[in-house]
Amino acid sequence: MEFPEELKYSKEHVWLRIEGNRAVVGITDFAQEELGTIAAVELPDEGDQVEQEDSMGSIEARKTVAELYAPVTGTVLAVNEEAVDTPSLLNDDPYDGGWLLELELEDRDELKALMSADDYADYVEDKDV
Repeated sequence: MEFPEELKYSKEHVWLRIEGNRAVVGITDFAQEELGTIAAVELPDEGDQVEQEDSMGSIEARKTVAELYAPVTGTVLAVNEEAVDTPSLLNDDPYDGGWLLELELEDRDELKALMSADDYADYVEDKDV
């Protein structure tokens, strides 16, 4: 499993790529592996507001339906329609083609609650998540 160094990670297995005052958001390699084959993705619409730690959609896989929790508070600037139309992108390319949302960050201090790649790797290794 890979966890790119330049990303931040939440305990809910969501990654963020910070680009100025924006964040690109997706699920981690660990999450897609645990879920299995992803069949459907439900995401908020452009312009919607998401709140840190609140549900912002769901992912349906063969085994389960998993809630997606917002890692930060922000406004949805873009939705990856290709991932919605072809959910298997999340399995095939979770860090590039399988991104989910682009958010405008409301409070950069919320980023302090996220983990580095090394911390996230330890988290998934040490916990029965």
